Amino acid sequence: MDGTAKAAGCALIVIDMINTYDHEDAELLVPSTRRVVPVLADLIGRARAAQVPVVYANDNFGLWRSHHGELLESALSRPYADLIEPIRPDDESLFVVKARHSIFYETPLSYLLWRLGAGHVVLSGQVTEQCVLYSALDAHIRHLEVTVPRDAVASIHPRLADAALEMMERNMGARIVMAQDIAFLGTRWPVSDGHQPGGRA
Repeated sequence: MDGTAKAAGCALIVIDMINTYDHEDAELLVPSTRRVVPVLADLIGRARAAQVPVVYANDNFGLWRSHHGELLESALSRPYADLIEPIRPDDESLFVVKARHSIFYETPLSYLLWRLGAGHVVLSGQVTEQCVLYSALDAHIRHLEVTVPRDAVASIHPRLADAALEMMERNMGARIVMAQDIAFLGTRWPVSDGHQPGGRA
């Protein structure tokens, strides 16, 4: 399947990549993240070049007084700053602070996407079998088209990540592709075999 995203109606979402990696299971997550970061950095660069909005949806680490600048500074001051620097937000990036798994739960993201005219989200970041999965479900029930580049999402448990990607594809109508196959161009995803984009009923 072609990997073309309509620039005017698409947003790239970067999930939980501003991270201190001092939490449970971090030792299992970091190797996967290291593989993902170069791919994600390229994807972010291509989205920016095509003027596709890049939205960072990030956990607040329970620091309710923190804003996104403080979260970024905290992550960059820790031992895994090399995982942050290549994908750090620029001055044009948008930022949504979240407290739970889904990027939509009690956040303004739905309204932000509406204001951007984005009916198609490309979900990247971590963790595939947790926050990416739950965010894909919430995007689907909001009738958003969903694409997940399998090499731009990091996991803790590869077997569960594979199952999560299959669930997103089968149950949520998500397109599971390689990041290099995503072209942020001014044309819509093709519709084939009578399948409606986003798996809508």
